[in-house]
Amino acid sequence: MSLVDVLSNPSNIVTALVALGSFATIVTLAVPAMKGDKLDARMKAVATRREELRRKSRAALGGPGTQQAATIRRNDEGLIKQIVERLQLTRLLEDPTVVDKLAQAGFRGPKPVTTFYFFRLVMPFVLALLAAIYFYGMHGLNLAPMTRLCAVVALFVGGYYAPNLYVTNMATKRRESVMSAFPDALDLLLICVEAGMSIEAAIQKVAGEVGTASIELAEELTLLTAELSYLPERRMAYEGLAKRTNHPGVKAVTTAMIQAERYGTPLGSALRIMAKENREMRIASAEKKAAQLPAKLTVPMILFFLPVLFVVILGPSVMRGMDTFQHKGAYYQAPKQ
Repeated sequence: MSLVDVLSNPSNIVTALVALGSFATIVTLAVPAMKGDKLDARMKAVATRREELRRKSRAALGGPGTQQAATIRRNDEGLIKQIVERLQLTRLLEDPTVVDKLAQAGFRGPKPVTTFYFFRLVMPFVLALLAAIYFYGMHGLNLAPMTRLCAVVALFVGGYYAPNLYVTNMATKRRESVMSAFPDALDLLLICVEAGMSIEAAIQKVAGEVGTASIELAEELTLLTAELSYLPERRMAYEGLAKRTNHPGVKAVTTAMIQAERYGTPLGSALRIMAKENREMRIASAEKKAAQLPAKLTVPMILFFLPVLFVVILGPSVMRGMDTFQHKGAYYQAPKQ
């Protein structure tokens, strides 16, 4: 049997998909236990952003040598950058929200933007080429010609949206990680502020304490501290945090902090109210997921649990009945003496 026959056999494809699903399940369960502490690496990445803001602030103030130092920043140089510039992909595949989406997913700087446009160009052709080789070169699944063409076109279109789906998935996971520890972080921030600490020192202290619960939230708070120190307006730092997290709870907290600094209202009372509201939002989200659980379990129970349950319950009775009928048949067929 040739390799083409093996790859085009539907039973082998189903077996490969089942094996891939089992492997993905094992990896999903094992990766959290094997994951190391990445807090230090994340803080070093945020330190780069802090240095950029410091250099820009020094350049804005003026002074000897500050203009030269301000130009020292992360540059995107390489083959991917050259391809994107020569093909003008930023204009051809322009997406005005790509920078915000990448920031919400944890990708900052010019290089992720270039990489995003590059994969948005390449992925449709790669998936369409692989599909054409499989369906036309290997005659996989023995489909009709029109069905093969539709499958190739579908994979071509899916390849265009694949980078966007990946970024959206990463942003969703990051947002869930941030919001899981955000109410506790607000409680710690309230304690620090009422103890007499400044808001910058309080945020930095909370970032160090909350890193064990959510590395993403610790990274965002550390970046907020840097932006509060070097951006021309403190309002821009709070609005940047709300934009990167893209969650109504964080937006409400940043709005309250902006208003507290603008009008001189007590920050402690605002933080106390916001912490209570975010805690209630987390409880409501958990109750919503619990309410959706029976509906989500209906199809898996019908497909996987009920057949096995019927086999376990009815299997012995069916086997006993078959055995009884076999004995009766042998008795009636035996020659009488």
